Amino acid sequence: MLPAAFLPALLAARHPAPMARRRWLGLLAASLLPVPAAQALPMRILRFPRDHGSHPELRTEWWYATGHAEAEGGHAYGFQITFFRSRVEGTQTLPSAFAARQLVFAHAALTDLQEGKLHHDQRIARAGFGIADAAEDDTRVRLRDWSLARDSRSGIYAAEAPGVDFGLSLRLQPTQALLLQGQAGLSRKGPQASQASYYYSQPQLAVEGRIALTGRPPMKVRGKAWLDHEWSDALLHPEAVGWDWIGMNLVDGSALTAFRLRRTDGSALWAGGSWRPAGGEARAFEHDEVRFEPLRFWTSPLSRARYPVQCRVSTPAGRFEVRALLDDQELDSRASTGAIYWEGLSDLRDSAGQRVGRGYLEMTGYAQALRL
Repeated sequence: MLPAAFLPALLAARHPAPMARRRWLGLLAASLLPVPAAQALPMRILRFPRDHGSHPELRTEWWYATGHAEAEGGHAYGFQITFFRSRVEGTQTLPSAFAARQLVFAHAALTDLQEGKLHHDQRIARAGFGIADAAEDDTRVRLRDWSLARDSRSGIYAAEAPGVDFGLSLRLQPTQALLLQGQAGLSRKGPQASQASYYYSQPQLAVEGRIALTGRPPMKVRGKAWLDHEWSDALLHPEAVGWDWIGMNLVDGSALTAFRLRRTDGSALWAGGSWRPAGGEARAFEHDEVRFEPLRFWTSPLSRARYPVQCRVSTPAGRFEVRALLDDQELDSRASTGAIYWEGLSDLRDSAGQRVGRGYLEMTGYAQALRL
């Protein structure tokens, strides 16, 4: 998932007025001040519902929900909604109540498979003043009229994202226990101990709700989703230019996570992931147990980036093939995070070519190297 540390490029979303632009420029200057070197995160027991909430003492955090849903008649969609929180180190000691100590921003996207089109939108604001906030006691993240909130009694997530030409209003209901990634929720992201995050997933979420598209009445949909929550102080390893990641809900109830961080030459700097069979215990993968092998590429007409939209992923749980269901699922987030990346609905197939799952593939650092 895209970390919220993309902050230096967050400016001037939606063409702010001159006074607002000066405030954003001041915020940019603060975000560019030197920050303390990241230290290794300690092992700790994740406690819920507290750890569903925000961790403002750490630099970057995100709540990331992806899934697929069908309307009546079989019209199929993929969807993504992500909320990011980022601590602005340069403002933490300022006495003013107007100091932007935390930023909240969000992405939402809808893949319309029948029309072969990707819709996406983005938001950004500083926390406070009733505009944006991320609660600490449970998942309640809000940015103007976009929100992701967890009901403490039922555990159901409510996601609301009315976009420019589409809208999402979804309920995501857990059907399985939390999946703690890495070592009891501490997930290494590089060869150095400081390159790690606290990270858990909620796979196999049951989805119900409505999807709206301009010019059409809202459609009732049902499907499945995957939610990741991750928080960290770490930056990418200096040799890493980007990453590939999958989160796949399998038809039999299993869950597969796999990722790799890439060097400039495309070789893997670090890798990892996990496998949890339905009703079984999760197994975390070691960094040398996961391999991504590109099989087919698509070149973006916008960025000219060349993405491996079909690849083979080898893990201790088996060898799988990931196939994008629409090649053009590139997101241009230069109005918020400053990055161009690929993130889209994909099928998971076994070695015999049978579809065994569906989920999301994310690929960053292909249009330009990430500099976090």
